[in-house]
Amino acid sequence: MGLANTASKVSKLTDLAEKLYKRVESMREQIHEMRDTVSETNERVADLDAELAEQRALLEAIAAENGVDTEAVLADLDDADLDDADA
Repeated sequence: MGLANTASKVSKLTDLAEKLYKRVESMREQIHEMRDTVSETNERVADLDAELAEQRALLEAIAAENGVDTEAVLADLDDADLDDADA
């Protein structure tokens, strides 16, 4: 009876170990996919930042050609945002 009981416990432990191993492997795959997603997102954000900087430079150049004070326009927008927040 002692060996049968021990064999049963070893079998249960083996089953548990297999389940845990499968969970760990699944988590490892999820983490790998998440790292890929984060990396892709970082690349997209960097591209958007570069594009935004280019657009800002173009807008500032156009504004300067037309005599528009971009600093004053931005200050007016900030003031309007503050007024909206107070309302």
